[in-house]
Amino acid sequence: MTTQTLLVTISGEDRPGVTSTFFDAIADVGAEVMDLEQVVVRGHLTLAMLLSAGDAEDRLGSVLNSVGRDLDLTVKINVGTGDSIRRRTGRAAVVVLGSPLRASGVAAITARIASHGANIDRIRRLSRYPVTTVEFEVSGADVDRLRRELALESSVHSLDIAVAAGGLARRGRRLVVMDVDSTLIQDEVIELLASHAGREAEVAAVTAAAMRGELDFAESLRERVAALEGLPVTVLEEVRAAIQFTPGARTLVRTLKRLGFTVAIVSGGFIEIVEDLARELDIDHAHANRLEVRDGILTGRLVGDIVDRAGKAAALRRFAAEAGLPLSRTVAIGDGANDLDMLEAAGLGVAFNAKPVVREHADTAVNVPYLDAVLYLLGITREEIEEADEADGTPTPAPPIPTP
Repeated sequence: MTTQTLLVTISGEDRPGVTSTFFDAIADVGAEVMDLEQVVVRGHLTLAMLLSAGDAEDRLGSVLNSVGRDLDLTVKINVGTGDSIRRRTGRAAVVVLGSPLRASGVAAITARIASHGANIDRIRRLSRYPVTTVEFEVSGADVDRLRRELALESSVHSLDIAVAAGGLARRGRRLVVMDVDSTLIQDEVIELLASHAGREAEVAAVTAAAMRGELDFAESLRERVAALEGLPVTVLEEVRAAIQFTPGARTLVRTLKRLGFTVAIVSGGFIEIVEDLARELDIDHAHANRLEVRDGILTGRLVGDIVDRAGKAAALRRFAAEAGLPLSRTVAIGDGANDLDMLEAAGLGVAFNAKPVVREHADTAVNVPYLDAVLYLLGITREEIEEADEADGTPTPAPPIPTP
């Protein structure tokens, strides 16, 4: 026999004790709670309850309406049968970042999800600043196909959209591997070094072409390193002192470490700089090229194998194996063509303020200048980040003023 149930929807101004008042009032009725969900948006409460009360159904309805009148809340009761419909398989998390997030963009995304044949089960906001981020929990989705379909809306509406498998696939420990130049840091280290040799513009032009994928990375790197011949090794300390972390880099790494994630950096730059950055941020692994030095002078050559796009992907696989994680539990973040193999190998490849060729091939893109926005793609909210900082006394940077 199918159980008769009441779907109760309560809405109105939120204040402390509303939920407890309702449940205190209906406790004596002996109702069974079958489902329960509550959300508060700018002080407005929506509380949904699925209740079963058997022969006391009329009494339960009367009690609910009475409490609603006392609290000046709207109570709607729909009579039905059975439990909530079980969600379909094909769970996915669709994370949308906008600065600003416009209604037209949300309309296009929700329409795409509907035309895909998927259902939106829940929506929650992950952040309001420095970007507005919302997450749609979706069921009935083909993750790869939905990702391709939503990518079309991403470019049209200037939004960053990430689609990842939901359920248990979204939880648990991960490996996060980042590029360094123009990702973890704002600078291109080789250009900073070249400036000491008076050849910054020349080297910068080659770097830009290599990152766009127009030049072979290994050959272009040798050409650029040759421009450093004759510089004293002490120039590395000067360059390290000039490096600026990307906004949000410290927050990203600090939060990932709190979650027990393994964090690594891989670079087509130089281990002499990269190792120091890793130590400062407590990053687990660092992999980069090594400069040849003789008698305290840079020779303009490298030592050992070059860390190119294949080398970065190989490092990601090695770090994952050492951490005992499958590639599906890895995240790669980068901006240049030499990151493409790494982004493709990872379970989630994120193009961070990247060149067009990288955005086209990555799973998703982040086009705001805040590296910690990557945390939202993993379902972590801004409030959770700030609460963790407050708990251990870590100063939280003043938030930027949200875009109207």
